[in-house]
Amino acid sequence: MEEIQLHLDEAKELMQKAVDHTAQELVKIRAGKAMPNLLDGIMVNYYGAPTPLQQVASVTTPDARTLSIKPWERNLISEIERSIVNSDLGLAPQNNGEIIILTIPPLTEERRKGLVKMAKAESESGKVSIRTVRKDINDSLKKLQKDGASEDDIKRAEDTVQKFTDQYSTKVDELLAKKEVEIMTV
Repeated sequence: MEEIQLHLDEAKELMQKAVDHTAQELVKIRAGKAMPNLLDGIMVNYYGAPTPLQQVASVTTPDARTLSIKPWERNLISEIERSIVNSDLGLAPQNNGEIIILTIPPLTEERRKGLVKMAKAESESGKVSIRTVRKDINDSLKKLQKDGASEDDIKRAEDTVQKFTDQYSTKVDELLAKKEVEIMTV
């Protein structure tokens, strides 16, 4: 039935969005290595408008513990510096007049364990989103059944939704496993 297929497609799309969102959130958890995407959430006041840092400067990693930020306009250095200091990254920018250097401090064992807990919480919230999608889609499938869809078709669709749920939950588990290894590697 065409309506059932629409619900299945919607389930797949929403579950993929939950996995993508979880991946984005896990990237924000700092693993002690300098990565340009560490600064993804930083907004800079650019002529009165909040603008993502990547749109006003180039961010490079000269080595594993350093980020180098070179603004395209020299007068933005103080704005970029202010934005980094005001962020929740806890990094101290060093400014030499042309570029800003961020040194990423090595993580303590205790901090690593805390970051793993944060990663687990983030992945659990991703799984909750996936299960919520499953519940919503199954509810709408039951409504279709009341509207005259065959019980067998609905049962097959619910089984398919469960397969999607398992598949996307596994993807979240894989993301978490990768992030844990990344965090715990010294």
